[in-house]
Amino acid sequence: MNVDWFDFDLPEELIAQTPLQDRTASRLLMLSKESGSTQHGIFTDLEEKLQEGDVLVLNNTRVIPARLLGVKKDTGAKAEILLLKQLGDDQWEALVKPGKRLKAGAVIVFGDDGSGAPLMEAEVLSEGDMGGRIIQFRYEGIFQELLDRLGEMPLPPYIKERLDERERYQTVYSRHDGSAAAPTAGLHFTESFLRKLEDKGVKLVYVTLHVGLGTFRPMSVDTVEEHEMHAEYYELDEANAALLNEAKVNGRRIVAVGTTSARTLETLAGRFGEGEIQACSGWTSIFIYPGYTFKLVNALLTNFHLPKSTLVMLVSALSGRDAIMKAYGEAIEHKYRFFSFGDAMFIY
Repeated sequence: MNVDWFDFDLPEELIAQTPLQDRTASRLLMLSKESGSTQHGIFTDLEEKLQEGDVLVLNNTRVIPARLLGVKKDTGAKAEILLLKQLGDDQWEALVKPGKRLKAGAVIVFGDDGSGAPLMEAEVLSEGDMGGRIIQFRYEGIFQELLDRLGEMPLPPYIKERLDERERYQTVYSRHDGSAAAPTAGLHFTESFLRKLEDKGVKLVYVTLHVGLGTFRPMSVDTVEEHEMHAEYYELDEANAALLNEAKVNGRRIVAVGTTSARTLETLAGRFGEGEIQACSGWTSIFIYPGYTFKLVNALLTNFHLPKSTLVMLVSALSGRDAIMKAYGEAIEHKYRFFSFGDAMFIY
């Protein structure tokens, strides 16, 4: 399957640079899987599309201020680290800039303790592909506190505007630190709108998937089947496993909020099959593209994604490539806002 089949022309002015003041004020394009028909509305129209008994699955990961700006200890040249995955013993998998100058043995320093000494040092231990590095941190105190002090929110490269309010790149239900990017479909919800859905009889289920390198790594192959996804960590607790099992037994519709929730659910389906889902954790590198048969996900709330991305392929697997390309064409024609801070799409 050719990667170019998932390409489309997107005017740069449709890339949303800042979040809307009201989270629920986004527009909503609704796409029927069965007929391929579309409707255009606003995000709160989702309430009408959801039914009593539906299960809404949300990813409660929390983005860490994973972008660290420092200087090389020996030359004073600017250097940047983007934290991706915690490995233990103060070691992290990360992306670095400039990659050519940050080889194994390079040391980057951050901040000033008031006496001229850095607050934190990071040494490059080893090199991987596409700018990947294993980093060893050295510091005094508590790492998370230093990260909150020194780090910036790791906004995607297509967002050029500065984000003044950090919490606007977090979902209102974020709980567990660990992501290098937000599960952006969830950014549209407010606590009051979630309560409104619960009052209607929609059940909320929470999973955790920490968004990592796969979000930043472009496809560098010509055919879809050649691409390998980077592994990301997921968790499911007993209470939420029980809610998913109840939904399966009663034939309730399972609605994933975002591609990260969808990938977690389908990972669970692959892990437990037709049996009972249990509390668990692990790493997933599941890659969903057309030809895949969804086992748990019945509907999906998502944002509009980058051309030729694995996320466009995932939504194409759910409703069909032709329907997605047609819907994206309509979104461009109607000037929907794209990507992380953009508008939403409901595939049902």
